[in-house]
Amino acid sequence: MKVTVIIPNYNGKHFMEPCMEALANQTYTDFEILVIDNASSDGSAEFIRERYREARLLVMEKNLGFSGAVNVGIRASDTPYVLLLNNDTRVRRHFVEAMVKTIERSEKIFSVSSKMIQMYHPDYIDDAGDQYCLIGWGFQRGISHPATQYTRFCQVFSACAGAAIYRREVFEEIGYFDEMYFAYLEDMDIGYRARIAGYRNLYCPTAVVEHVGSGTSGSKYNAFKVRLAARNSVYLNYKNMPAAQMVLNALPLAFGWFLKYRFFVKRGFGDEFRAGLREGIKTRKKCKKVPYRRQDFWNYVRIEWDLVKNMFLYAWEYTHRTQPK
Repeated sequence: MKVTVIIPNYNGKHFMEPCMEALANQTYTDFEILVIDNASSDGSAEFIRERYREARLLVMEKNLGFSGAVNVGIRASDTPYVLLLNNDTRVRRHFVEAMVKTIERSEKIFSVSSKMIQMYHPDYIDDAGDQYCLIGWGFQRGISHPATQYTRFCQVFSACAGAAIYRREVFEEIGYFDEMYFAYLEDMDIGYRARIAGYRNLYCPTAVVEHVGSGTSGSKYNAFKVRLAARNSVYLNYKNMPAAQMVLNALPLAFGWFLKYRFFVKRGFGDEFRAGLREGIKTRKKCKKVPYRRQDFWNYVRIEWDLVKNMFLYAWEYTHRTQPK
């Protein structure tokens, strides 16, 4: 067995049937399914246990969040690769096959991100790999662009963990998903750490998956999501940037937080965004900071250059979105 497909679930019973049926129809079959149920109250565990006996099921006593749930799954796996998959997805027939072929191209590939299509607007992309830029904004590459675009394999800053495959042994080197995050930006953090260590994160255009989006949180913007994302943005930079890089990027990061604050004030979530930033600043030292190693210097230089380049990429992508709002 080469792959363990790990599906974290919290009150997502209504998503599980299309998700599981799509996995049963794959061209590549050398994988097992492991569902981590985060103490659901909607009968998810009973439904999976009765309907999908071929899947392993681990039921948590409390909601561990995305990070905690997938860590349980990764540690319970013994396959070379783990494929994380949101419950609100429906993978297309060649999905797993394409992901395995791509990650096997090189031992220096840590993760592979798929081509995520909007399930209810299948003419448009939801995510074609995640990028991170100088002002501290993570963004979904390709979002709201035509699904016929983004057809080339390429390197991205990080894989979107909603539908991504990872080389399991690397977690022992760089650490697992940070459970302080609970949810949001934890995949950017793990991708960032992999890049510091010299690994690559790729995008695979032939691994296609349909994605509902915000299936667990319930909406694109809500108080819970805004607060956690703001807090975790502080953790992300504090953990992964050495002191000199933090000083170098301090003004752009502050400007980025200011713009985000203005954005959320207009949507009625200004207080939640401020509360998240305060919490992040107050508790940042509880995070396990990535130790600086001299041999990683040029990896930091490459990352800094990507942060700058991705500013221009974000501007281009934002101005070229074609999906009607």
